[in-house]
Amino acid sequence: MTRTEALIASAEAHSAHNYHPLPVVVATADGAWMTDVEGRRFLDLLAGYSALNFGHRNRRLIEAARAQLERVTLTSRAFHHDRFAEFCARLAELCGMEMVMPMNTGAEAVESAVKTARKWGYRVKGVPDQMAKIVVAGDNFHGRTTTIISFSTDAEARADFGPYTPGFEIVPYGDLTAMREAVTENTVAVLLEPIQGEAGVQVPPTGYLAGVRELTRERNVLFIADEIQSGLGRTGRTFACEHEGVVPDVYVLGKALGGGVVPVSAVVSSAEVLGVFRPGEHGSTFGGNPLACAVAIEVIAMLRSGEFQARSRELGEHLHRDLAVLRDMGRVTQVRGRGLWAGIDIAPAYGTGREVSEKLMDRGVLVKDTHGVTIRIAPPLVISKEDLEWGLAQLRAVLRA
Repeated sequence: MTRTEALIASAEAHSAHNYHPLPVVVATADGAWMTDVEGRRFLDLLAGYSALNFGHRNRRLIEAARAQLERVTLTSRAFHHDRFAEFCARLAELCGMEMVMPMNTGAEAVESAVKTARKWGYRVKGVPDQMAKIVVAGDNFHGRTTTIISFSTDAEARADFGPYTPGFEIVPYGDLTAMREAVTENTVAVLLEPIQGEAGVQVPPTGYLAGVRELTRERNVLFIADEIQSGLGRTGRTFACEHEGVVPDVYVLGKALGGGVVPVSAVVSSAEVLGVFRPGEHGSTFGGNPLACAVAIEVIAMLRSGEFQARSRELGEHLHRDLAVLRDMGRVTQVRGRGLWAGIDIAPAYGTGREVSEKLMDRGVLVKDTHGVTIRIAPPLVISKEDLEWGLAQLRAVLRA
């Protein structure tokens, strides 16, 4: 038995089977490359679902974490610490907002945004108690907590986890007419992914986000943009909403905010919206801890340079040109995405998304499938053009076979 087989067998024996990973066991990583326990190198074209936008073991982020590890890592919010104010101020500035509510995971941030919208609805908009509604889009992915899966249309995420939390209306993604019909006087928010990641990198029709922004302003409803995967440089802009010149009322951020080093997430909004909270009404032991703030401050500094957004735009153009050739050849049926992010529907003759992912793994490239026929490509933004071209050559080779 190889070391890989032994470690996978042990994991299968002692962990819940809520994941079905590819049979590779990573031991080390650097930049856009990972090395497994057998010494084999793999090009990472997933980047932890955008958590690793700045690459594995980014020197700036590792140094920021190391320096903070020598000082203090956790105080809880029972006390102030000397990194918190800078983190909140810099993140609010990056977003063009005023206030920040830090959490840890993306799902926690979405839950916090839901609570924020409801409290705002009761305190500010004047919605009757227990009547607040939030409109969401079908095929969404905002996390896997009980409340969040209550407004999921994914049967795998929902089955056997009821009873479900009420208060949500689901409309088709990209359908402004359905959205308009769903918004009522008791609607407190519209919660959307500007690009749906787990659904296969679904980009909405041109004008959709701008239309949602106009509708929510008109009806006095909060527009909450879940930019956990799409934000922080992934699409070639700091936020995916920028592609339509849209600024939401609330950003929900995570993944890349922690640089792949620590979990960091946040709800970012105006003082009017986040100002509805009072002490004791919401919190998190680890949210906004010194280590998380130190890493996130460095992430924000890197984004302020614009370097990573520009790199995503430039390499993204190259990525989508290459993928368009595969589509034109009939080896993939559809390609979607923006920047260094793509969802690729494999033509049935060439296998399922899982099968193509496994064949790519055998050739030293790691991607992830979703919804049967689709694979997703989202490399670290630090990937070189040469490495990206090599990875795409492996995909062409797999589809030729």
